[in-house]
Amino acid sequence: MYKLRGHHLLCLLGYRGMGYSADYIENMTRLHHTLRLNPDTIIHLINGPDHLCEKYPNSGKYHCQDIHIYKRDALILENLHLKVDKKIQWKEIENSIRKHIIPADLVNICETCTWRSYGVCEEGIQEIHQGKGLREVK
Repeated sequence: MYKLRGHHLLCLLGYRGMGYSADYIENMTRLHHTLRLNPDTIIHLINGPDHLCEKYPNSGKYHCQDIHIYKRDALILENLHLKVDKKIQWKEIENSIRKHIIPADLVNICETCTWRSYGVCEEGIQEIHQGKGLREVK
């Protein structure tokens, strides 16, 4: 079981092997690979720093505790019709994405995210809608 916060549910869709540090990339790649190969993996939805935040490089203000990140988490969970403290299989999260989010929603939901400019998260959502699941990251 992995503990994840709201916005990381969408970040995983757009993950292409890039990140904040070598440790962060290794951690994210391992989780991404696990979910791609085993969509029955249980995710415990939490409020605040999660499994991925554990490897976020802390070089000054800790991004994972920023109030704007908490607001994004809450907005994403609300849009997905999910709640903090729920334990759910990854494949059910993908189903919720299919039902409740389209790529264009990211303009508002992830408005201030610096990764959004790459367009990979929209691609990831589109691939979930096409039934492809998470894209392989090498």
